[in-house]
Amino acid sequence: MVILQIEHKIQNFDSWKKAFDNDPIDRRGSGVTAYRILQPREDPNYIIVELEFDNSTDADKALAALRNLWTKVEGNLMFEPQARILKIAEEKKISKV
Repeated sequence: MVILQIEHKIQNFDSWKKAFDNDPIDRRGSGVTAYRILQPREDPNYIIVELEFDNSTDADKALAALRNLWTKVEGNLMFEPQARILKIAEEKKISKV
């Protein structure tokens, strides 16, 4: 599994979420298998999005599509986007005893 992690400031969560839900990069068609939207507890105007992919090729293509999209919306809905592609080095579920 490969994760494309995106983070940036937002002007307003509801407006940003509406744009996200419109799915301008076609997440399913881009190979996204799951996503998470996270926010720091102390900053409602900042988001972190994790998009999961089966392979790095799809993640690279999605990142290119996002960078193209950002040139059109940066400064309106979102600010100072950062992105990185991550691979999981280790993952373990901890069960409660």
